[in-house]
Amino acid sequence: MIKDTLIEALGIEITQLGEGKVTATMPVDERTRQPFGLLHGGASVALAETVASIGAYELVDKETEGVAGLEINANHVRPKTEGVVTAVGTILHQGKSTMVWDIKITDEQDRLICVSRCTMAVIKLKK
Repeated sequence: MIKDTLIEALGIEITQLGEGKVTATMPVDERTRQPFGLLHGGASVALAETVASIGAYELVDKETEGVAGLEINANHVRPKTEGVVTAVGTILHQGKSTMVWDIKITDEQDRLICVSRCTMAVIKLKK
């Protein structure tokens, strides 16, 4: 499912997948930096939503339900110019029609780069 997607294009790798928790990494390189050489806020948001989406999908009945991002916000608190960032997403709320995920993105020294909250819609699949 990841091949030929934004996930692949940005170099995002899922490193841990558990019930209600997902960890992923993303390089800070020419794919993910903005013109001034900093990690692009949009790349951080894409990483955050990826973690929330994959985590939410693992919690639904895949035969009858799907998930889609409904809302996301992010605070970019520290610049990053190279290396790798790690996103850890944990579920805050799991309802029948929505889920809310908390995502913290950190650098190699565990310093906070970005904090995000993502609301996922749980969608009933048509038969």
